[in-house]
Amino acid sequence: MRIELTAYTADGCALAEKLCAELAAEGETARFRPGKGENGIKARDWAAECFPFADALIFVGAAGIAVRSIAPHVTSKLADPAVLVIDDQGRFVISLLSGHVGGANVLTERIAAMIGATPVITTATDGHGLFAIDSWAAKHGFAILNPGQIKAVSGKLLDGKPVKLWTPFPVSGNLPKGFVLSEEQPDAAVSLQKPPEDCLWIVPPLLTMGVGCRKNTPVFLLEQAFTEMLKQTGFPEQAFRQVCSIDLKAEEPGLLAFCEAHRLPFITYSAEELAALPGEFTPSSFVRGVTGVDNVCERSAVKGSGGRLILPKQAGNGITMAVAAAGLTLEF
Repeated sequence: MRIELTAYTADGCALAEKLCAELAAEGETARFRPGKGENGIKARDWAAECFPFADALIFVGAAGIAVRSIAPHVTSKLADPAVLVIDDQGRFVISLLSGHVGGANVLTERIAAMIGATPVITTATDGHGLFAIDSWAAKHGFAILNPGQIKAVSGKLLDGKPVKLWTPFPVSGNLPKGFVLSEEQPDAAVSLQKPPEDCLWIVPPLLTMGVGCRKNTPVFLLEQAFTEMLKQTGFPEQAFRQVCSIDLKAEEPGLLAFCEAHRLPFITYSAEELAALPGEFTPSSFVRGVTGVDNVCERSAVKGSGGRLILPKQAGNGITMAVAAAGLTLEF
């Protein structure tokens, strides 16, 4: 986690410097930039610099300074970093922004415990001791595709009404208080397939795409094939966690550009590793002659996912794609 800190008084700077060292000792990437002194940085300039890349911003000082500094940069609860405020005496730690998805509430509790302060958390579900589904999704690395529906789910919980949850995945243990499993008009769904429009859609990144292609295949053809595959399957892009292929393609420019554009790790395997994989795959004598293994896309998808093949080889324009899914059991 990348955490940026700033402070404006002597006491605040001392507290921020100490906290920065403690966070770094716990494995976080933490940096303190003082807002006072000869080389001090103005709060609004510090916020403008750090807001786009930091996971969390911590202001040690007045809440008003923090609010005015971050105001021009606030966009969405799914994109904004966690923002915390600590008074310069270290009495209170306030979760100011991105309490759930951004993790500000959890970080507030953690830092309050570190410095012996009182955590201040104002999100309604937390105040009532209710389950925050967006915080749970963020904790597990799941994507929320329609965040506007979070309010509807939280509103039902706050009104004491049951929230209907649908998922094709098995559930371990008990559901959170206020939730019931139901396929009929669900309020929230944890699924790879799109639920009804008025349902909160949470997508776990379970899919691995296996790819084979001709040498120097341009990235625009890979994009076209990917778009067509998404249209065919109904899978959202956020359901994919990685792209896999044979090591002969490790430096393939189009594949590397595609993965960089979609922020997906690119993992390759040797022909021997792929050939050793048990199971039935679509064979190709041509592919075997070129690569030493009868199939690249299906085998690499299954190898990378550790799961099962759910979309067999799709071919066109010298590109083959296949999709495999890892297993998942939901835990709350």
